[in-house]
Amino acid sequence: MMQATSNTPSPLEQMRRKHRVGVSRTSTRAGKTSRQLSHEDERLLNQILAKEQDFIDSEVFYEDDAEQNIYEDAPDIALPDTSWYHPVMDDISSISRTRTVKSSQQVILTGAEERVLFHQFNYSRYRVYKLQQEVWARPDKRPTAEQADHLLQWHRKAERIREQIAETNLALVLAMAKRTRMSEVDFADLVSEGNMALLRAVDKFDAGRGFKFSTYACRAILKAFSRQGMKLSKYRQRFPTDFDPKLEKSDFLETKRADFEKDTASEVREIVMSNRADLSDVEKTVLEHRFGLESGGHEKPMTLEQVGQIIGVTKERVRQIQNKAMEKIRVELEANFLGTNEREAEAVGAK
Repeated sequence: MMQATSNTPSPLEQMRRKHRVGVSRTSTRAGKTSRQLSHEDERLLNQILAKEQDFIDSEVFYEDDAEQNIYEDAPDIALPDTSWYHPVMDDISSISRTRTVKSSQQVILTGAEERVLFHQFNYSRYRVYKLQQEVWARPDKRPTAEQADHLLQWHRKAERIREQIAETNLALVLAMAKRTRMSEVDFADLVSEGNMALLRAVDKFDAGRGFKFSTYACRAILKAFSRQGMKLSKYRQRFPTDFDPKLEKSDFLETKRADFEKDTASEVREIVMSNRADLSDVEKTVLEHRFGLESGGHEKPMTLEQVGQIIGVTKERVRQIQNKAMEKIRVELEANFLGTNEREAEAVGAK
């Protein structure tokens, strides 16, 4: 015999229904009932009414035609292009630190345009705040259908403008992250912390004071980076770990590159000192003084002007003589390299 299922909701569902924000069944329009909110709208409305909305106040909000002046009479502002940001974030490495944003991909806001956007953003939050006060003043603490629609509308408008301001200034985060020398913090974590600081800066910035947003945001981002470094340092002090060579970064490429540069410098010095590139006496003198070849690199190289005073010519003429001598050395190096490869190829063919 099958047992009938009970329609009684679970204790968890009862608790959710108890704290769920509903809409008053009686609308401000007599004889009409409210529409049924979707789950997404109901969840968002619950979040809006759970905490008092914060905003940056302004005198223009209290004018009779404030909404028309702030929105309808405001100039159109170009939307930012963030297509460049996603490839950078997909390849978070040392290479991404050298990437720059093309000027054609950036939207640079003027001070007037910033004030327009921040007035629109804060006015939307101000309207949410006023609607919250009206709802909480009701006996049942529930919004009418019209109030619910207005709450959702103004909240989404504020979020849309907030996103526009943040996306317009995304390049600030990467610029500050490149300037910050924190090898112990991963670059991806640094950018993530900078993005959160940028959003907080949008919420707290007062455009009425006459400053540019980038000035305020850069300082806020750098402070966030500093807090992140201090937090990581305290964590490492609290939970010290033994040295593990497997977790250390390899310096193979740096060592290999340094050895290659050292060998190349030795080869160039040998070419100059033995004059295999058929350098003139003036060219040889210029290279010896410019790069300290005569002293084996122990003395500080001279400037173009200092070498010019020694041989009695201008520094521009010294630069021309130096370039001509370097071209001769490059030809000699290429000939030596090609000749070595040809000999190796002939040896392999003979075998």
